[in-house]
Amino acid sequence: MRAIKNLSRSLALFKPLGYFTVIALVLLSVSRLILASLYVNRVENAVSWSEFFLLGLRADIIQVGYFTLIPLLVLLPFITILHKPAAQRWWRRLLTLWVLFYTLILWFMEVSTPAFLAQYDTRPNRLFFEYLAYPKEVFSTLIHGFAGWLAAGIVSTLIFIVISYRCCRATEYRFKPRAVGRRYVMLILPILVVSSVLGIRSTLAHRPANPAFFAVTSDAMVNSLILNSTYTVEYALYNLKHEAAANTVYGDLTPDQVVEEIRQTPHLKQQEFPFTDYPTVHYQQATRTRSRPLNIVIILQESLGATFVESLGGLPVTPNLERLKQQGWWFENLYATGIRSVRGIEAVISGFLPSRARSTVKLSASQRQFFTLADLLKRKGYQTEFIYGGQSHFDNMANFFVGNGFDSIIDQDDYPNPKFVGSWGVSDQDLLNKLHQRLSQTSADKPQFTLAFTSSNHEPFEFPDDQIVLAEQPRNTVNNAVKYADYALGEFINRAQQSDYWENTLFLIVADHDTRVYGDELVPVSKFHIPGLILGADIEPRKISAVSSQIDLAPTMLSLAGVSAYVPTVGQDLSAPTMQPANRAMMQFGDNYGWLERTKSGEQLTVLQVDRSVQKFEYSPSSHRLKPIQQRPDAIQINKITAYAMLPSILYQQRAYFVPETAIASQ
Repeated sequence: MRAIKNLSRSLALFKPLGYFTVIALVLLSVSRLILASLYVNRVENAVSWSEFFLLGLRADIIQVGYFTLIPLLVLLPFITILHKPAAQRWWRRLLTLWVLFYTLILWFMEVSTPAFLAQYDTRPNRLFFEYLAYPKEVFSTLIHGFAGWLAAGIVSTLIFIVISYRCCRATEYRFKPRAVGRRYVMLILPILVVSSVLGIRSTLAHRPANPAFFAVTSDAMVNSLILNSTYTVEYALYNLKHEAAANTVYGDLTPDQVVEEIRQTPHLKQQEFPFTDYPTVHYQQATRTRSRPLNIVIILQESLGATFVESLGGLPVTPNLERLKQQGWWFENLYATGIRSVRGIEAVISGFLPSRARSTVKLSASQRQFFTLADLLKRKGYQTEFIYGGQSHFDNMANFFVGNGFDSIIDQDDYPNPKFVGSWGVSDQDLLNKLHQRLSQTSADKPQFTLAFTSSNHEPFEFPDDQIVLAEQPRNTVNNAVKYADYALGEFINRAQQSDYWENTLFLIVADHDTRVYGDELVPVSKFHIPGLILGADIEPRKISAVSSQIDLAPTMLSLAGVSAYVPTVGQDLSAPTMQPANRAMMQFGDNYGWLERTKSGEQLTVLQVDRSVQKFEYSPSSHRLKPIQQRPDAIQINKITAYAMLPSILYQQRAYFVPETAIASQ
């Protein structure tokens, strides 16, 4: 009888962990049920309810295991004194505070999830903590776009804190320290540690469970619902240390094998690669001969996906773009490389391939001596400039641009009397008026390179009154914002065509990505489809029907502008008259790498996944649906795709995506 009493008293020391485990599992399961009810059709189409909740419980046990293991490990050095009442009292107080704090974290993360899901179609991930560096933009978006969720989250969290605190105080009041046998504590503690470790591993296999273990459907959003939001954010933080090698997980090719595969691509096969430390640098001869190279202006349109372009199968809210496409090179099958603005920036101005890591705009090793059009053209005698309507520090743009070739940066503080200022800066009209003003001041003997980045088409979709006939009600919707952005673009081009600089300037109008990239496939191809248009100077009307990528735009623009140079880009110069189009595009969607290619039998999508087999699909551009292809993927083709997927990590690790000074001197 005495032994049972001692055992019971010893177990009482760990009651807060027991309460925490039960409360946490119930909290996370209820949250998962609520979230699943918001997306019930997608969940039902992807997975059985029993599998969904059982896997979810398993993921929650992993998370709870981490939070229980830490205090147990901290306790181990003091195990020999825990049988004493004074030590028990301090232990229970610390344990209660620990439980309260981490229960609050779980609550906060789950309450934050619905708004994040609505915006990004996934549970909180790396973006959740990255954007904390930009409170003005984030809170403006939340207040205007998700005010209901924000208010509910704040109120419920405050209520939760009060209730939890009172419960903990009551538990502490009832706890009476009593002397117990040392051996009982020393017996129970190791058992709890081992139980927590087994819960964290969740498997007896060689490798512990990770997010890929729970990726049981082709719908990435449903896979994220199976997990919990604290776990997804923690895993994103953990993965930061692996960013340099983020894409090497897709295969076991050596760096030399990767480079050799890339060099065998048809449009690169005849090139020479003379620089050992810069394995993709080659000389690109321009297809247009000019006495003076053209100005190059890139207008990067925020979130302007094919969804909003009628002739690309979207909505009729871009009449000016539809009109302008008759005057230049119109890309009918152009695809973004990713789903964030910085991914679009690195693809368009650097021609850099996408990866699972953060964009190179943010990574530390690419802040200097990383290839951009600005860096190349500055060495060619161009003036280089970035024009933005918001704060240029956002997403680390200013630091990246200044370190990689941009002479000057214009942002929100440089507009003395803007027409309109919203949460994300001045309006597109203000931005494009500034662009017109700067181009009008261009020196006749010094060409200009300008990147202008719009922002009106961004949540919460604010724009000036009385500029457009609204496409719908209420006013602040994405369709109205897109229509306004298109109006501002048309207004600018009309003025530019009447200006002195038009005949000497090459314009690229292209989206960074679509407004919301989501879907129930491994890679939602249709949401990567974007418009692209090259016009100005002597550019003749032409339709580019080949499947193309944002990485093809930089080499094409250089060639059309009459700039011959060494470049590290692996995209295709689509102006080359004798070269067949590559007819491929690459897309990074979370951990999945998609390769879309047009073949004789139609368009096919190959998807590389982390710790899972390669999958292949037929893609229908008209229905936007994927149909699985059952036969085994061709090994030669998979090697090529894997090489493209692995290359960005290799080039970043080796700091090899740059044109060395020796190349410039040899031209």
